[in-house]
Amino acid sequence: MSNTSMHSFESGRASSFGPKVDKWTVVPILLCLYVIVVAPLIYFVDPPPKSLRGIMEPRLENRIFWPTMALICVALVVQYRSRIGRVNWPPHIICLLACLVFAGTSVLWSVNPELSLVRSVQQAVIVISIVLPAMLATRTVDMMHGMFLCFALGSILNLLFVPNNPQSLVESLKGYPGYFAGKNYLGEFAAVAFLLSLYELLHRGARRTFGIIIAVVAIVLLYMSNSKTAFGLAFTVPCLAGLIMIAGRLMRISPATILVSIAVGYAVLSNISGFNKTHISFWLYGDWTFSGRTAIWEFANYEIARRPLLGWGYQAFWLGQSITDAPGWIKTMPAGHSGYVDTMVDLGYVGLILLISFIVATLYAIGRVADHERSRAWILLSLALYIILYNFLESLWMRGFEFLWIGFVIVAAEAGRYWRPSPSTSAARRSRAPGPGGPAAAPGVLRRR
Repeated sequence: MSNTSMHSFESGRASSFGPKVDKWTVVPILLCLYVIVVAPLIYFVDPPPKSLRGIMEPRLENRIFWPTMALICVALVVQYRSRIGRVNWPPHIICLLACLVFAGTSVLWSVNPELSLVRSVQQAVIVISIVLPAMLATRTVDMMHGMFLCFALGSILNLLFVPNNPQSLVESLKGYPGYFAGKNYLGEFAAVAFLLSLYELLHRGARRTFGIIIAVVAIVLLYMSNSKTAFGLAFTVPCLAGLIMIAGRLMRISPATILVSIAVGYAVLSNISGFNKTHISFWLYGDWTFSGRTAIWEFANYEIARRPLLGWGYQAFWLGQSITDAPGWIKTMPAGHSGYVDTMVDLGYVGLILLISFIVATLYAIGRVADHERSRAWILLSLALYIILYNFLESLWMRGFEFLWIGFVIVAAEAGRYWRPSPSTSAARRSRAPGPGGPAAAPGVLRRR
């Protein structure tokens, strides 16, 4: 990498050079491509059965793909095992691994131990296949660009699928699904594609031109999906992320500190004034129930109260215990439509504390990225905010290979590589270190003997 490019990287400006790619990023990018393009297209051609067994049974392609990725990671670790020992594991990655360990431990008290074991092993394979190679990659690698290319391909394909969606399907869903299973999936996808395209606009040349094209395509897909939440967040979170980064820089505090302060302030205000999420639902959607979600959350909170500390076991409650306990149509729900509620259902308050620790630590890590490259920190914070907020209405945290969960893990891994000192910083420290002859000499000055 040239001196000019390194100076741009360290000073926080978007580099005009193309991103450097190495073998370590191949696995995470392949995972991203699989969950947003390959798997949805397979499901489009060969939809899974709607029966309970069809939903719970792993598909053949998943039984082949994920073990293959795990074997590739094992091969890399064996070949470069000496390098593993030199990795400086940041706190947010340690928190993520703690979440995985606790999910696996829940087998001991799960209402469906076999299912919890299978799902926790699958999740461990997914997370390790992203985190381990990414943490071994050099800091000059830009995984956000690789992630953008995956979403760009999916955006172009969806633009071809949308006009061919049957009108009866569009009317029943009240929006176009593209090649996804529902309109909300297309909205979630298009919002991320739009955010990643904004990052490309910060670069010059072909990257900016292609970014503009995909941004326009993503906006069209957002509109066609009729996903109001995704549409609103896509335009809100980049502005919010920018304001948080500016405020953090002026006050010399981490974005995590600002966001935690906002969350605590909202909790205090809600308790004092009675203003809560139902009021937000009425303002945004014209109803007080978030499209019926409050009924699901009421039932889920009742079940949480029965097992508040450790929960019902990792992903063992819905479509299992819920079929017996839930009233009416709620027993057909595959999840609780809230990542935070489902975390408490599955793993209790202990699991929720571990998850929040991981989220907050990741936000602190993104603040550290801002010290080196502000443009990349901005897109990481935008994506993180989008996924954090979307989880209030959909269950995405540690849920199989949901592409927003995969995206958050990639964001965490990307931020994790900034935890170790940069090459220029390490070199500067070595140059200032006292040598055998005494204190280090000033640059360019020879020490007299």
